[in-house]
Amino acid sequence: MRILLAVSGGIDSMYLANRAPELFPGARFAVAHCNFGLRGDESDADEAFVRAWCVENGLECFVERFDTRAFAAEHGLSIEMAARELRYAWFARLLETRGFDAVAVAHNADDNAETLLLNLLRGTGTRGLRGMGDRDGIVRPMLDTTRAEIRTWMQEHGCAWREDSTNADNTPKRNRIRNEVFPVFARINPSFVRTLGDDMRRIARVDDIADSYFRSVREGLTTPAGAIRIPAVLALEHWEYVLWRLVEGYGLSGPTFEKLVCLLRRYREEPRGTVTIGGKTFEGTGCRLVIRRSLLAPTR
Repeated sequence: MRILLAVSGGIDSMYLANRAPELFPGARFAVAHCNFGLRGDESDADEAFVRAWCVENGLECFVERFDTRAFAAEHGLSIEMAARELRYAWFARLLETRGFDAVAVAHNADDNAETLLLNLLRGTGTRGLRGMGDRDGIVRPMLDTTRAEIRTWMQEHGCAWREDSTNADNTPKRNRIRNEVFPVFARINPSFVRTLGDDMRRIARVDDIADSYFRSVREGLTTPAGAIRIPAVLALEHWEYVLWRLVEGYGLSGPTFEKLVCLLRRYREEPRGTVTIGGKTFEGTGCRLVIRRSLLAPTR
């Protein structure tokens, strides 16, 4: 097995790099480093550090430099989202062109808990409560390892890493949760990261059951053109969940989806003909859903 290690030079990714032979016994490794050009000389020093570590340890090192700010402006993205898109698109190209079996990234238990809270704050379905996992060629072998455990191991073994000065900036939401919210949680429950990790695993099991139900009933709920057959959906016991799964790709906000549910609930429960649904529209992200007779159809 050939594993590509995503290494930024920070403590988490250097822990991944140093422990890779234990995490993936028998595998062969190379390193991928992204230079997003966001911190000037500091970014270049990170790159030099990772290159030097790879030379010292005999690993091939792939480096890609990105104009992250230009990409973000061109596509209307935040810097964080732009970096994420650039990073994973490059990883996918490396997997395809270089023959690696997977890319290992250094997300840890704290990162997972942060993601859960961010998803809750912006609104999410059960999928956003599952936490991170392995998917699409990306493996995350450190999700059961806390940030404190990583730091302890690195210090005990005398391993070097680079500190990212932007981690102290509480403007990004993730940093604010990490630096301001997590210390409060730790005073309430010192093991809260483990507790949230256990909760996410339980939620994931429940979500698997819900997904199995959805797949078992979805046949015939839509037309060949993708319109949703409203009567067929409303006939189901768990129709609200099924409706959410059918429209989740259209970018409806939580309040907009609730307006749709309330309308269809009245249509379902009140005497037929007393509630008019035809012509009602629901705005999504770059798409509008319109009710035409008994169909909920997407339009651009």
